[in-house]
Amino acid sequence: MATEVKHFRVTYNDIHNLIRKSTPKVAAEFNPDLLVAIGGGGFFPARVMRTFLRAQTDNKALQIQAIGLSLYEPVPGATVEQIGHEVIRTQWLGPDSGRLLVGKRTLIVDEVDDTRKTLGYALSELKKDVEAELLSRPEEERAALRDATQFGIFVVHNKLKPKLAELPAGTPYFSGADVGDLWLDYPWEMTDIEEHDRLAIVDAQSS
Repeated sequence: MATEVKHFRVTYNDIHNLIRKSTPKVAAEFNPDLLVAIGGGGFFPARVMRTFLRAQTDNKALQIQAIGLSLYEPVPGATVEQIGHEVIRTQWLGPDSGRLLVGKRTLIVDEVDDTRKTLGYALSELKKDVEAELLSRPEEERAALRDATQFGIFVVHNKLKPKLAELPAGTPYFSGADVGDLWLDYPWEMTDIEEHDRLAIVDAQSS
């Protein structure tokens, strides 16, 4: 008999409050110049985090850029073999991605760190863009620009499970909450938000 997958329902208020509690640490230890949201789950968390970071830092013009990556969702042109196994790029920062990132502290934002394949891909590819940009700069400037270019990661939930990708040592990493290997039901995936919130309250009362 198959083991029943345990669902954990997350509300917008839950996410908002986890980000609110996490932002002081992010501001103190990383203080990003730019947020890069991984779509689609990173869009709402990045928007909320920007509000709190603008309030708690001097960067009142903090901006959000977006990239689209898909691991589990079907996308046009993807094969059955790719879904769930290969990260597919659906949207990027544009041809000047490296110029946008070089010399900045960039915080990559997503809703969940599950297998870490998506986060690992995003970080690796953004770093490649930076290196390509550095090749266009005077050689004597490259080392200082490389040192000034930093990437950090924020996720609302980090699943406590074996990961399929490793982050480079020293990468600033922040999570709103560490959770077990549960099926997380996020509010933006729901068609009936009132029922979702009602069931989340029931779950909280019975736990």
